[in-house]
Parts: sequence; C-alpha cells; structure tokens
Amino acid sequence: MTIAMILRLLTVLALALGATQARAADTAYPPGSRIGLAPPAGMVTSKSFFGYEDPNTNAAIILLALPAQAYADLDKSVTADALKRQGVTLETREDVPLSIGKAFLVTGHQEVENNKIRKWIFVAGSSTLTALVTVQIPEAAKALYPDAAIRAALTTLAIRDSVPVDEQLGLLPFKVNELAGFRVGGVVPGRAVMLSDAPADAPGPLDTRLEPHIFVAISPGAPMQTADRDAFARDVFATVPNLRDIRITTSEPLRIGGQQGHQILAEARDPTGTNVLTVVQWLRFGGAAYLQMIGIARADGWKDAYPRFRSVRDGIDAR
Repeated sequence: MTIAMILRLLTVLALALGATQARAADTAYPPGSRIGLAPPAGMVTSKSFFGYEDPNTNAAIILLALPAQAYADLDKSVTADALKRQGVTLETREDVPLSIGKAFLVTGHQEVENNKIRKWIFVAGSSTLTALVTVQIPEAAKALYPDAAIRAALTTLAIRDSVPVDEQLGLLPFKVNELAGFRVGGVVPGRAVMLSDAPADAPGPLDTRLEPHIFVAISPGAPMQTADRDAFARDVFATVPNLRDIRITTSEPLRIGGQQGHQILAEARDPTGTNVLTVVQWLRFGGAAYLQMIGIARADGWKDAYPRFRSVRDGIDAR
C-alpha cells in the first residue's frame, strides 16, 4: 500500500472518528468506529474488521462509514439489477424510520460456492455520514440468527459523538505518546495515523490542507546496509503526494529514539503552486520494518511547527 493510498484511506476513515449526534446506551461500538449497534446474541465484536461476527458459523455484520452525500447515491444505485450483477437476488426493500435520520433496508440471498447466504443491506443517513451495514448469514446459521433478530439489531444502529483519542491510537502497532497539540485526523488500523491542526470540519483531505500536519506509518522492508539508506529514503520521499517543485535541501543519517534513522528536509509548493512549504521526512529503521514520519507546514509557520513535529517523533515507541 503506497503513501497516497494510505492518505486516501485516512480521509475516508476520518469520517468514522469525527462528530455527530446520536448514541444508544446498549450499543457496542467496534474499536475506532463511530457506528455501532446492539448485535444479536452469539455475535461478538470482530478483531479483523469494523463489525461483529460469529466465527463458528461465519455469520457477520460489517459496518462502513461513508460521506453524508453517499446516502443519495446508494438510494438510487441499490437496485435489483445492480444487486443481480453482484450475484445477489433482491427479495424486499423498505424504508426504516431511525432516530438518527432516514434509512432503507434491502434483503436478499446469494449463493457462494454452493452455499446459500441470507443477505441484508442497511443504509442509514445522518447529517455528517452515511452508515452502510452489510449482514451475511449462512443458511446453516439461519436458526441461530432469524430475520426478526437481525431486524431488531439493525434498528438499534447509532452513531456516537466521537471516538476517544486513546481508542483511536490503540488501533496502531506503535505508541504515540505525544500529540504536541495536534488532533487525530484519521487512523488506518495497524498501519498509520494523521495528526493535524486542521479543524475536524475542514473541507478536503487533510494532506492537502495548509495547516501543519504530520503523517506516521509503519511499512515492511528496509535496506540492511547503511550505505543503501540514503537512496532508499529518497525513493520513499518521492512517493509523498500533493507536493510540487520539490527541492531536497538535506539528506543525512540521524539516530531516532536510539535507533538508526534518516532525515530529509525539503522545500516544495502545494498542488496549486501558490504556497511555499517546508517538509521533513524521518525514517526510523528496526527489524524487518521501518517507521516513516512526514511533517509538512507552510514555510512561514515552519519555525513553530518543526519543534512540534520533533515532539511527536520522539514520543513514538514500539508496542
């Protein structure tokens, strides 16, 4: 997964961490998700996706947060013909009243490798996001998860105000002990975090904003030989998106947190070419992976941003 792909994913996942207005006392929220519901008896919170599952029967409820405008698109596109192209036979479609906003429910069935699966697609829209819930119940588990139980679970769907910062950071394979005044803009579980000064309701992806922001990610692979690390660092830096007119000013080895590392400092412009930016990339090597940290700020705000970037860098530990 490239940096650009991770940053795009962070933009989507930021929706699952922001703010809206509904909660339910009995709702179980998967770690890192703003969407939750009261799952039917027998299902537990999944450790591999946002949702709930019964590992013994392969029954699952999968939650996905989408932009608010996605509701209108899904309302039009979830049709019998569209489902048929995905191998799903439509049985019913109906509107469902919810306290958080409008919603509709589609039921159907699908055959996968000669196994019949009962399928539910539940779409709910709030003022700030669209919740897409997919339920898959194998025919063999239908008695354990009858239609009435699934319907009852779906109608408990709620959206919490926000995901606690500690819960968001707990999804990462490294510890972020110092936020240096930044807010968490998005987390890719098991991989990356974006910290930013941009407000939660800022338009556009955080990595295209001009407020200071720092991206931290862990990736597999790194050169074992010290002599190869400068070229490796430059290759990694070349994949940083949304920069133009880049001029690297320094590229040198640097110990970070007691480990071997590398630093690149550069000047660049934003995608419009209007604003001058200063960029730092730190790589920290260790084992079969490396930690990448990219701090970006406007040149006229660099003096204040750089010490904060360093505080975040020096506060990252292995789990």
